Amino acid sequence: MDWGSLQAILGGVNKHSTSIGKIWLTVLFIFRIMILVVAAEKVWGDEQQDFNCNTLQPGCKNVCYDEKFPISHVRLWALQLIFVSTPALLVAMHVAYRKHEKKRRCRDKTDIENLKWQKFHIEGPLWWTYTSSIFFRIVFEAVFMYTFYFMYEGYTMPRLVQCESWPCPNKVDCFVSRPTEKTMFTIFMLAVSGICILLNVVELSYLVLKFCMRKPKNIKSLPSH
Repeated sequence: MDWGSLQAILGGVNKHSTSIGKIWLTVLFIFRIMILVVAAEKVWGDEQQDFNCNTLQPGCKNVCYDEKFPISHVRLWALQLIFVSTPALLVAMHVAYRKHEKKRRCRDKTDIENLKWQKFHIEGPLWWTYTSSIFFRIVFEAVFMYTFYFMYEGYTMPRLVQCESWPCPNKVDCFVSRPTEKTMFTIFMLAVSGICILLNVVELSYLVLKFCMRKPKNIKSLPSH
């Protein structure tokens, strides 16, 4: 996947985000995407090839690996990042739409040039799009953390797994390569995911609180009859 293109798109959202949202994007890029691309993919490598079983029965090794690891950790993390980033892309599309509408109404070339650097405040329809994107980010993060726990029966990488599925002749012992290193990476990625959930909850609470405080002020400012 071209993570550079995703970073370029989300970088445009950064300009219209809150301070907490900017921190979330920084954590996403540095501690998740970069770690995934630079380190995690090299640590896992071709993990199926390094998965060794104490049998030479044809097909047994492949069946055991598929049973214990139905999807690679790295691919699941990549899928998680895609799902988590998608709501932010909706915000980018909303901002692009507002810019297009303003550009269509502008006649002065100077105003059109200034529009490229204009920051849109999170209010009105954009507030709903932005807060909805945060809510879905929280949901996706939580679902994937549960998926990791359910699919791999915990967050640690076992040294030894046992399998007795056909065509294995009996209960076979299979050994995972570099289990300690993979466990450390798994815990790190899940910890960063937890930090992202916390940042999203704080940002969502901040926006909702700000919206509730603004509403009474708007009511007070209405002229009395």
